[in-house]
Amino acid sequence: AIWKAGGAYVPLDPTNPPDRLVSILEDAQAQAVLSTPSLAQRLSKAPCPVVHAETPHIAGQSAAPLSLEVAPADLAYVIYTSGSTGSPKGVEIAHGSLANLVSWHQQVFSVTPADRASHLAGLGFDAAVWELWPYLASGASVHLVDDTTRNSPELLQAWLVDQRITISFVPTPLAERLLFLSWPREAALRTLLTGGDTLHHYPPSGLPFVLVNNYGPTECTVVATSGPVYPVGRKDSLPAIGSAITNTEIHLLDQELQPAPAGTPGEICIAGVSLARGYRNLANLTAEKFVTHTSVTGNRLYRTGDLGRLLPDGNIAYLGRLDDQIKIRGYRIEPNEIIGRLNEHPDVQQSLVMAREDPPGDKRLVAYVVLQRDSRTTDSMLRDFLRMALPDYMLPSAFVHLEEFPLTPNGKIDRAALPPPDLANPAGAGNGTDPQTPTERRIARLLANLLNVDKVGREDNFFLLGGHSLLGAQLIAELRRVFGVEISLQALFEAPTVAALSAEVESSNVNLPS
Repeated sequence: AIWKAGGAYVPLDPTNPPDRLVSILEDAQAQAVLSTPSLAQRLSKAPCPVVHAETPHIAGQSAAPLSLEVAPADLAYVIYTSGSTGSPKGVEIAHGSLANLVSWHQQVFSVTPADRASHLAGLGFDAAVWELWPYLASGASVHLVDDTTRNSPELLQAWLVDQRITISFVPTPLAERLLFLSWPREAALRTLLTGGDTLHHYPPSGLPFVLVNNYGPTECTVVATSGPVYPVGRKDSLPAIGSAITNTEIHLLDQELQPAPAGTPGEICIAGVSLARGYRNLANLTAEKFVTHTSVTGNRLYRTGDLGRLLPDGNIAYLGRLDDQIKIRGYRIEPNEIIGRLNEHPDVQQSLVMAREDPPGDKRLVAYVVLQRDSRTTDSMLRDFLRMALPDYMLPSAFVHLEEFPLTPNGKIDRAALPPPDLANPAGAGNGTDPQTPTERRIARLLANLLNVDKVGREDNFFLLGGHSLLGAQLIAELRRVFGVEISLQALFEAPTVAALSAEVESSNVNLPS
């Protein structure tokens, strides 16, 4: 209705707080809101008229097109995303950009009127654009799922099968859970699209559908790169994000916006018809993110702030955010490298690695893991598994076990909701057997002081309590001072518990009391 009248639409998520809805409407300078009576109370402070779309007056209007011309550069919609200042910022997408997305999708995924697509994303997120227009413009049907089903892998799988959905977009964390369920061969689903977060798993063989990984910021009309992910993949790397879609260019550039050397990381920069017009009412931010570059199509480039690397097969490896790189004790760490290794463990369903400062000033690497049901894999086993492939400085200081990752409303992992290690694992230090010998008790006190914990048991692991190589060096110095023995860092890795370390100390100094 809005397009037929020659306007651009601004989707509003009814689950948003009323004040946020008002802020969006004010910034967009909306002339009216189309809504339903059931949602009217959430719009009581709207700065423009609220029109109930289900009234007989509107239903009685002619459905015939109006004699209006729409140009590719005309505004189609404005999507509001979280802004760094705390206020939502509106991304303006033109009809030409949306038409390119629709045309590419219809051709690549062979959309026909017989297709049955799912709609999982909230209407306030740009993925909803992708879930609607390629199918409606093809005469295909779009099926909406309820919130309970949307948030459960098992219920969602049953719904996809029962509704005979043929193409579905599912946000990455949920899609990864779907991959490892048992699927009936008669499922109608032929394509599972995913994106919005880093894909950490290759699909197992035998699935009735093809998994397609996609990448694209809101500023580039939902999708900028896309590509299938097959069961036989490089197990030493994460799945690629594919290659550029039609009429879109991907450039990997250095800090000077010059091409990064072949095979080396560079900032993912995007050019072509997919680019947004800019941010609504934010000219300075638009100029900062959408830069002039004479060597690309349209002389205009969007800087994503993401890192990527061109692979030999022409696909792009996603390496994370420029500002997500972690530096701990002088070492620069790519979390995705640790995640990739963790996910090779047969008992790990999902994982995420990040730096935390609990308390402030004490930066540590923390791994969050979702294990297979009934798994007996311990933190020590995970650490040993990582140690076979990664250097010491890339080993997490703590592992937090979760039944599932908390998700944001648009299906991404909610990092802000991840619990700190000490709150997530109350069965931590000192909950096992007390130290038995004088040596064990003295070592336990040394560890407690170094790690800033109240109590350490004889089977507690120095590294799993937050120890790392730098603290390990301090511990070795303390052992030298207190016991007069020389313990190597390698010996500490091999004997990280109070009991094992005590035995190591006593075997190095026969004069110690047992």
